[in-house]
Amino acid sequence: MHKNLQSVRGILPGILACLAIAVPSWLAGRAVPVVGGAVFAILAGMVVTLVWTRKGAADRGIRWTSKYVLQAAVVLLGFGMDLAVVVRTGAQSLPIIVCTITTALAIAWGLHRALRIPSNISTLVGVGSSICGGSAIAATAPVIGADDDEVAQAISVIFFFNVLAAVLFPLLGKAIGFSTTSGGPFGIFAGTAVNDTSSVTAAAATWDSMWHLGSQTLDKAVTVKLTRTLAIIPITLALALRRAKAPASATAAEGAAGEKNAPRAQSFSLRRAFPLFILFFVIASVVTTVALAAGAPSGLFQPVKELSKFLIVMAMAAIGLNSNVVKLVRSGGKPILLGAVCWAGITGVSLLMQHVMGIW
Repeated sequence: MHKNLQSVRGILPGILACLAIAVPSWLAGRAVPVVGGAVFAILAGMVVTLVWTRKGAADRGIRWTSKYVLQAAVVLLGFGMDLAVVVRTGAQSLPIIVCTITTALAIAWGLHRALRIPSNISTLVGVGSSICGGSAIAATAPVIGADDDEVAQAISVIFFFNVLAAVLFPLLGKAIGFSTTSGGPFGIFAGTAVNDTSSVTAAAATWDSMWHLGSQTLDKAVTVKLTRTLAIIPITLALALRRAKAPASATAAEGAAGEKNAPRAQSFSLRRAFPLFILFFVIASVVTTVALAAGAPSGLFQPVKELSKFLIVMAMAAIGLNSNVVKLVRSGGKPILLGAVCWAGITGVSLLMQHVMGIW
């Protein structure tokens, strides 16, 4: 008991520091949803750490927050997933989602090889661009062992293209002739081509207000976005399996080459590879689906969803506090190029697939 109290006291200063940044960032994000609380938090953390270079007793708690609070936030995201709604919407949007995700991941892999972009950065930007922005990065980072600088850089890249999409996509939709009497086509476009929920919401709501469509576009876009978010599960599982196999393969190769002191390669274990917080995310989704099917009110899980969003903001504050902003600026060119190519690829494929399927 005494040991547990000491452990809590050891991390409490860092948790409180993250909380002090998270609360105003959360409020700022609600006031400016196109930016979002997570971006405010990570930027605030970066600014604070320029002055607060020696964190002393707070260091341990900040690192604890960036890891475990982030995982808890991902688990609670599951309470926003009604799998029944996702299945109903998936028939129309799933082919587009699969193609856009495949495109972004292929671009990320190709540019990682061609431009020698660090593997973790390319993975985070590719997953963040193709699935659901900051939430996907939050889920993927612990699986691939990304450090806080890598997470901060990926979040910054995703944020930049989020803002561009929220501003430019309604203008693009008008220019290329999306229906102005139904929100469905533009809703599918926003839900498949914009990478973060806040920007999906901003773009869809703008289209609704431009053409007086009530909430048609917004409802469609958010539902498609929920379908897309489910891709977190297979993607993180695949990355976990790949990461678990890689060290064993490398060690085995060293042993075969005659390294006398090479440790014995560990046999592959699904239990070690499977990220438990993703399992809990799935369980939370199933609980939500069953409860809603049994007649529970739709607002039942809203407080949990809001808590999840706040915990992501808090974790981003910790990541900002652990980030070296000078290093991020110096190494930012290639990740931004990667984000731009992923963004352009996803946009083009989404439009092409909708045209081929006769949606617009």
